[in-house]
Order: sequence, then structure tokens, then C-alpha cells
Amino acid sequence: MKTITASARDDYTLDELQLYRKVALRILPLTMVCFLFSYFDRINISFAKSQMQAAFGLSDAAYGLAASMFFVGYVLFEVPSSLGVRRYGAPAWVCRIMVSWGLATAAMMFAYSQYTLYFLRFLIGVMEAGFGPAILFYLACWFPKKTLAKMNGIWFLSVPLAGAVGGPVAGMVLSAMDGVLGLAGWHWLFVISGLPCVGLGVLVLWKLDRDIDAAKWLNADEKAMLKANLDHGRSTKPEHASLWRVLLTREVAVLAAVYFVIKMASYGINFWMPDLIRSSGIRDSLWIGLLSALPYAVACVGMIAVTRLSDRSGDRKRYLVMCLMAAATGYVLACLLSGSPWAMMIALVLATAGTFIAIPIFWTIPQSTFSGIAIASGVAAVNSVGQLSGLVTPVMVGKINDLSGTSYMGMLSIAPVIVLGCLVVVRYVRNPQR
Repeated sequence: MKTITASARDDYTLDELQLYRKVALRILPLTMVCFLFSYFDRINISFAKSQMQAAFGLSDAAYGLAASMFFVGYVLFEVPSSLGVRRYGAPAWVCRIMVSWGLATAAMMFAYSQYTLYFLRFLIGVMEAGFGPAILFYLACWFPKKTLAKMNGIWFLSVPLAGAVGGPVAGMVLSAMDGVLGLAGWHWLFVISGLPCVGLGVLVLWKLDRDIDAAKWLNADEKAMLKANLDHGRSTKPEHASLWRVLLTREVAVLAAVYFVIKMASYGINFWMPDLIRSSGIRDSLWIGLLSALPYAVACVGMIAVTRLSDRSGDRKRYLVMCLMAAATGYVLACLLSGSPWAMMIALVLATAGTFIAIPIFWTIPQSTFSGIAIASGVAAVNSVGQLSGLVTPVMVGKINDLSGTSYMGMLSIAPVIVLGCLVVVRYVRNPQR
């Protein structure tokens, strides 16, 4: 195999842009579809909320607890699950995760009380734990730092796409399939969103290679180029020798706190936006699904544009702060303008775009901070703490709404937390070296 040094890369005849397009086309479409189903399986309960509350007599606080039970299982098993990446490789481990969570999601149709609902949501979280860190680790094994924000941004498009595509689909399923074969619309929603994950998991195992060396669709020179670029951009910090050393670092503590805030903002939108739209006077499930897609669609466009600017400048910190401040502003305006559906929708667009654009920009920081297999462990640790927000946010928002008798006070309480997160970024987060 031909060795290519960093200094010789400019004289090499291989077109880097064409090579990375080739790699991206091999990896990103499938992983994006997988992540879309992953994220929709977390938030589909928000679209089923109205029918499930009628079926089980759930209060907003009880619904919030059901939504948050996913994150109890997810957080408990996130770091242990990340160890499977080291032993079995990312594709095999992602396959295991997807098959198990798909079956667990489909099993939600068997929920017959709020307690079985709590258990099944917990089980989905257990089965899905480790998926995000496995994919982020896999991307960092193929793409150098200078392109990570763009690749993260493309992959994280799946998050707003889950809302943009999933919202209208959920609305149609809930409306059109309610009563088909004696099943409620929410039963069908969980079956239709769960079973395709099983097939996707098998496809991942067949389509994705464990690493660069295993890729038969690359020649020796292409593999050498990819490895040389990775080596050139690799962190100069020593690799942590054990999982526990990674977990106990200052970097994990700071990044986990910031990600907790970002995910708190995103889950506030995920679990309560349909309800906020409904409270503005729009009652039809299909219309709620269609309107909830608009903020996510704008976020998709924003992700592509802003992550490119972030890659070009290398100033991850500044773009992260700007996105979070936009999200806080959107949250406040959405709650203050809740009496006007269209004004509220404009504010929700700002809140959603700011929140979801922040996610791929944020992840370039831990991917650049840690090195080697510590990427998987460090990312899993940060992600675990961040996902705790999924446990806190639905319960907090639901409880505040019940106590205040409104549908927006719980959402409004998230805005000052986002501002606090901005202050932590400004004071403690450093831009990664390019």
C-alpha cells in the first residue's frame, strides 16, 4: 500500500473531493434513514398524545412521565452499550440495536394501561442505547476534522426530517387508520414506525464496512488517502486508556452540561410542539402534523447552510452560541404569541432551527477533543448526560402546565436554561484545533 504523508497530499493526483463524495454516498444515506427512524421512534408519542390520553385517561404530567421513561432506559445503558462498538464494530452493533428497538417500538401497540406504557417506553430506551455514539464514532473513523461539521450536519438532518416527514405521516396514520382491523390509530403509528427498523438493521450489517481496511469498494490509494487525512487531523492529546478516565475528565463534564441544555431545548419542541399548536385553536390531527413539519423543514435548510459556514471558519463556539440564543428567543416568542397560530408558528421556526442547527455544530467539539476509541466512550458519556434532559423536560413541562393551567408556561421555563447554557459555552468551551 502506498503511504501518503500530509506534506505530499497536495501533489497527489487523487481528487479528495471526489473521494469523500464517494465515501459520503456510501455511508450517509443509509445512516440518515436509520437515524430518522430512531428519532421518530422517540417522538412519535407526541403525535399519539391526544388519542392515548383519551384511551388511558392520562394527565399532562402522566404523559410527560411516559415520554421520559424512554430516557431512563437510554441513559442507564448508553455507556455500557458503547462498549459493544469496540468489541463487535459499529455496523454489527448498530444492527443489533436497530433490530431490538424496532421490535420494542412495534410492541407499543400492546400497551393497555399507563403502567404498561411506561414499561414499554423504558424498554425502547434500553434497546436504542448506544446508537448515536456508534454512528458518530463511525463517521469520525472516515472523515477528518475539517469536514466533520458538514458530515455531522448532513447526518443530523435526520432529526428535523423526522419531524418534517414524520409529522404529516403521523397525522395521516392517526386519521386514516383509526379503527382499521379493530386497532386505534396510535396502535398503527407504533407498528408502522417500528417494524421497518428491523430490516434497516440487517441492511446496515450488509452494506457498511467495519473500517477503511475492510472496504472492498476502495482501492489501496484511496484507503491510504483517507488514513493520511485522518492522521493529519488527529488530536495531539493522548488517548485515554480506559472508559473511566474518559468519564472523569473536565471536558466530559463541561460538554455534557452544554449538551443537556441543547437536548432540553430539542425535547421541549419534540414532545410539546403538537400540543402547543393544538392549543392555538387547530384541532385536526392532519393539520397539526402538517404545521409541525414546517419548523423542522426550515431547520433542515439551516443545517446545511450554517454547518458549511462553521466548517469554513472553524469557529464552532461562535456559531453554537448564536444558534442557542436564536432558540431561546424563539421559545419566548412562541409562548408570548401563543394566541396567534401564525405568529406562534414563525416563533417555533426560529426556536426549532436554532436548536437543531446547534446539534451538529456541538458534536464537532467532542469528536475533536477525544481520540481513538475514546471518541466512542467520550461521546457516549456526553450523550448519556445530555439524554437525561429527555427524562427531566417532559415531566417538568407537563407538571408546570398542570399547575399553571396553561399549555405554554412549561415551554417558557426552558428559555432561561438555554441562556444559562450559552454562558457555559462562552466561559468554558474552547474551539477545537483544526
